Amino acid sequence: MHSFMLPPADTFDALTRAARERILILDGAMGTMIQTLGLDEDAFRGHGGHSCAIHSDHPQQGNNDLLILTQPQAVEDIHYAFAMAGADIVETNTFSSTIIAQADYAMEDRVHALNAEGARIARRAMDRATAQDGKPRWVAGAVGPTNRTASMSPDVNDPGYRAVTFDDLRRAYGQQVRGLIDGGADLILIETIFDTLNAKAAIFACFEAFAEHGKRLPIMISGTITDASGRTLSGQTPTAFWHSVRHARPFTVGLNCALGADAMRPHLAELAGVADSLICAYPNAGLPNAFGQYDEAPEQTAAKVEVFAREGLVNIVGGCCGTTPDHIAEIAQAVAGHAPRKAGVLADV
Repeated sequence: MHSFMLPPADTFDALTRAARERILILDGAMGTMIQTLGLDEDAFRGHGGHSCAIHSDHPQQGNNDLLILTQPQAVEDIHYAFAMAGADIVETNTFSSTIIAQADYAMEDRVHALNAEGARIARRAMDRATAQDGKPRWVAGAVGPTNRTASMSPDVNDPGYRAVTFDDLRRAYGQQVRGLIDGGADLILIETIFDTLNAKAAIFACFEAFAEHGKRLPIMISGTITDASGRTLSGQTPTAFWHSVRHARPFTVGLNCALGADAMRPHLAELAGVADSLICAYPNAGLPNAFGQYDEAPEQTAAKVEVFAREGLVNIVGGCCGTTPDHIAEIAQAVAGHAPRKAGVLADV
């Protein structure tokens, strides 16, 4: 069965060895960094002489993934900044690079290029960083949840209605994952999961793509707890979430987004108490203010993430919304003295 294919020995072994030795560092928020560039519509389209200028009747400002094609150097420099801040693993800028999400911008025909080039750009940045300090680094192909949910109706008057089907998602994710593989991603990160059925479609698509490719890439799976109830949007507790995805035998399972580190901690502890994979956590820099901005300083975020490490809950940590290279540098320093959680050993919750 292709679902039991092993990852390429070199990638899997190198990641596993590194994760046994220390807590690994994931990067921070691409979106936050892109916002600081202050790009206008022309910049998003690549106008002004760029070879990949986009011509479309639809506005593109805010389509951060499109910058892979129109502002590749800017994207590469952000990846590089996170790597030099201490990230062992960086995510491709492909969170919304599916035909479902890109339909909002009428960019469905660019999806394969977004994912393949997104992986190549991240790889170039990692190679630049490794050439400087000799540290190995890995590229995680970022697979976001899409803006549709397979478990719930968007219409309160028609609870049986679904805006997307499992097969729609499977096909969309499959196209994305094939692009990421073609671009040379080392692993696949299915992240910000609010609906586990969407995640199951992504997992299924991964294994289909791996079977075609002839080898399995390690998979990281990261859910998001949306409020104080401690459940995903589709209603699962962290324990239920783990039991729904454990069949994928993920390299890591964990939580990201929605919450700051303080609010994430009890849910992370619950997950660490049941999962027999490695645990990954990358919280927001606190909660957003009234303007949607994140005020938590790097040292504040790092101090809170250090609690995860001190309590033996994590193997990989990083940052989500609002986290900059400065946040990642502080987090890397804060957890450096702590041993990683032992996979398969239940955490003390």
